[in-house]
Amino acid sequence: MSLQLPLRLPVPRPRLAQSFSREAGERDKDLVAPGDTITTDPGYMRGHGTYLGGEKLIASVAGVVDRVNKLICVKALKTRYNGEVGSLSLSEEEAEVQAVFSDGAVSLHTRSLKYGKLGQGVLVQVSPSLVKRQKTHFHDLTCGASVILGNNGFIWIYPTPKQKNEEAGGFITNLEPVPLSDREVISRLRNCIVALAEQKQMLYDTSILYCYEASLSHEQIKDLLKPEVMEKIVLETRQRLLELEG
Repeated sequence: MSLQLPLRLPVPRPRLAQSFSREAGERDKDLVAPGDTITTDPGYMRGHGTYLGGEKLIASVAGVVDRVNKLICVKALKTRYNGEVGSLSLSEEEAEVQAVFSDGAVSLHTRSLKYGKLGQGVLVQVSPSLVKRQKTHFHDLTCGASVILGNNGFIWIYPTPKQKNEEAGGFITNLEPVPLSDREVISRLRNCIVALAEQKQMLYDTSILYCYEASLSHEQIKDLLKPEVMEKIVLETRQRLLELEG
């Protein structure tokens, strides 16, 4: 009996082009370690996970750089989810955090059609630090599926309903079988999100869609979970995001 095992040889790692929007002396990356210089531009404000060392803004934790206008923070890669009022939390249901107590417990709100039991779809769990905070966490992607990005690190992928109730969120009463074409899109999106999380790339609607488009050159959806393919499609995603910024 012969056993066939896939063998992968080392290949040259392509370099990511630098963003034209960065200032001189600023390191262009999303992932930093303690002691790394994030920027030397004095125009930025210091947020959590950073400290000032002379004229440099330096990371105090290992994590992902988060920029909001002129405020720079570093979100730790491994951290417990701390609920905030108004943030979106997902599990088998979707809910909004209504209150946070001193012991870290949260009170959840599900008293509308926008929140409640999720319909048909796939649930993916990533580190909460990788989910980018946005005004809305409900996104209909142009590839034919929708995502809900929970601040607690849970992401719900589901078929975009043809007739959508704006107040219904991810709650869908239709339990008809999901067409194969929709299931393939959802499966591809799921593997793209796993690849982005594995490469420590911030997750939001644009990064997910760019990664999906980069994955289309690979016909077999299961191939997206190969380490070298993950790195390739995420590298292409980062390049497009840098071009978008520049």
